[in-house]
Amino acid sequence: QVQLVESGGGLVQAGGSLRLSCVDFGRSFGSYGMGWFRQAPGKGREFVAAISWTGGTYYADNVKGRFTISRDNPKNTVYLQMNSLKSEDTAVYYCAKDSRGLRTGRGLMELDEYDSWGQGTQVTVSS
Repeated sequence: QVQLVESGGGLVQAGGSLRLSCVDFGRSFGSYGMGWFRQAPGKGREFVAAISWTGGTYYADNVKGRFTISRDNPKNTVYLQMNSLKSEDTAVYYCAKDSRGLRTGRGLMELDEYDSWGQGTQVTVSS
């Protein structure tokens, strides 16, 4: 059963911007933290950004200041605004939903804390 659906990926030149969206078709979106992760070819899946159910945000050091995560609870949607894109940002980006509701804190940066994943959307940054 598909629960999380990402969109917004594509091909962009270095220095450009993209906005990813993820719609949650499951329940109680507003009570759960949401995260974005990415996986480049030949590499493991890595944390990018997360937002708690209260709106607290967390970022990987290599995207801080360039990426912004936000959520729209009435639309059951989480966004990732990506600016000043670099070639090293090229990856498949995945949306994920926290396995436990009403959580805040840096635990939301851990891949193992998520149990629902989208299918991924490709982001390619050309240099």
